[in-house]
Amino acid sequence: MTIFLIGGGALVVVLLIIGIVVSLTSEDSLVEARLGSYIEEEYKDAGGEQGTSMLSDWVNARVEKTEWGGGISRTLAQANVKLRPGEYVALIVIAVIGTALITWMLGGRDTVSALIGAVVGFFLPRMYVNRQRQQRLQAFNDQLPDMLSLMVNGLRAGFSPAQAMEAISREMPAPISDEFRRVVQEMQLGISMPQALGNMLRRIPSDDLDLIITAINVQREVGGNLAEILDTIAYTIRERIRIKGEIRVLTAQVMYSGRFLALLPFILSSILWFANRDYLMSVFAPETRLCGIAIVITVIILVSLGYFIMTRIADIEV
Repeated sequence: MTIFLIGGGALVVVLLIIGIVVSLTSEDSLVEARLGSYIEEEYKDAGGEQGTSMLSDWVNARVEKTEWGGGISRTLAQANVKLRPGEYVALIVIAVIGTALITWMLGGRDTVSALIGAVVGFFLPRMYVNRQRQQRLQAFNDQLPDMLSLMVNGLRAGFSPAQAMEAISREMPAPISDEFRRVVQEMQLGISMPQALGNMLRRIPSDDLDLIITAINVQREVGGNLAEILDTIAYTIRERIRIKGEIRVLTAQVMYSGRFLALLPFILSSILWFANRDYLMSVFAPETRLCGIAIVITVIILVSLGYFIMTRIADIEV
């Protein structure tokens, strides 16, 4: 029975790793297949078609109908993780079961050890998706000045805004080329430019992008020299990126210190739970139980308050 449980836990972890690797090495994004039959054909021609079972389709349809599923779908699109909401939920379930089995075996087949592993497994996929989302958003914002320069040059050469966006989708690297390719494809399917740009803003929640889209939409309604407007915006965005980079360097130590100090009590408690459980549980002995509970509550309050203060200090708006 022990060998069976260890083998099952190892198999779950291996499947989790394989799923992450497959999602990262896929060449085409699943969101491209949702634009319609035209884009779906391109997606299949590129080799991005993957077989799905009736069970996965049923689970995905149920999850997408909920408000929670809509938020998951938007987060996955922002992170460019090639999973559907139902598959992401299944990934969380697999991670919870796998880590719970591993910690259950390491913790002497104790229920509390399994609960610790289940909590860790629940947050692991979310931490990965959030990190991918932040990195992609940062890369997109860093590419905005070069994108504006290319668009301004195209407009001055006689291109229309749509043609300039198509040039961006061909010439610029990912992730900005992927997003503008999506905008161009949506406009080719009959969606208006303001709506297509609004869809991109929902996928990329960026203040700089919001400024650019607002300028384009205003120019379409009232007219004006769009190239000159975007050139001015490009200079502003470059300065904001420079200032944000300097602030990020100066506040990096505070941010990482706050995160590490906030997680340190929980990490040490977990290590003591698996390494020397009797020593840890001596705090909750019958004669010291009230004092132990008071200590735990005080630690949670102080750690939360300290983390909140440190993050507020490092959060500087530009």
